[in-house]
Amino acid sequence: MSNPIAALPMYDWPEVRAETNAQWIAIRDVLRGAGIDAPEELTRETGDLYDFWRRPDVLFAQTCWGPMGDGLADHVHVIGQPDYSDVEGGEGELYRSAVLMRRMDVSCMEPPASRQSLSDRIRHKRFAYNAPDSMSGYLALQSDLASLDVFSEHIPTGGHRASIRAVASGRADVCAIDCRSWALAQLHEPAAADLVRVGWTSPRKGLPYITSRTTNPQALAAMRAALLEAKVILAAG
Repeated sequence: MSNPIAALPMYDWPEVRAETNAQWIAIRDVLRGAGIDAPEELTRETGDLYDFWRRPDVLFAQTCWGPMGDGLADHVHVIGQPDYSDVEGGEGELYRSAVLMRRMDVSCMEPPASRQSLSDRIRHKRFAYNAPDSMSGYLALQSDLASLDVFSEHIPTGGHRASIRAVASGRADVCAIDCRSWALAQLHEPAAADLVRVGWTSPRKGLPYITSRTTNPQALAAMRAALLEAKVILAAG
């Protein structure tokens, strides 16, 4: 692969760019130690992610299992699964989504929310979601509930942070946010203070690291072995 590129767009909030850069430096150095020509810096001019993920020069990136099940898997190799154990709702390679509502609405529920099932708490509410192919923001809840018909309205927002703001502002009533994004929101998004978690989705594999299908098998094997040894990934693809 000539002039390979890398991106870590899924949790790269403006407030944590330095941490994302440091994460890439650690990954880059592991890859270089395995003889992989990893780029010096991350690419942030990704444009449309659905096009970016399919680029033949992508050496390392992170995606969601929703797009993977929607055709992306034909264009990439899964390198492995990262660890979510450092955030509430994560356990090894598995993650959950926090189901969130406005704090004041939950406190006014009759009977109290603590005595209601998740389905009862969110029934007839307006649902904000980032994208219909998002595992954490849409598909996980759809699978857990068997249907999203419990909601009175579905409101697309384009992003987890926008969904949090939509619920906090009263434009929507419920959203599902993956546990790492929720942890980031509690640190960096003021609107998160107005929300409370009313449940978790079932555990599922977290967002996988991927490489282009053009990455040769020897390089892919070397990447997996090095990242497993360094505990950057917990399970290979």
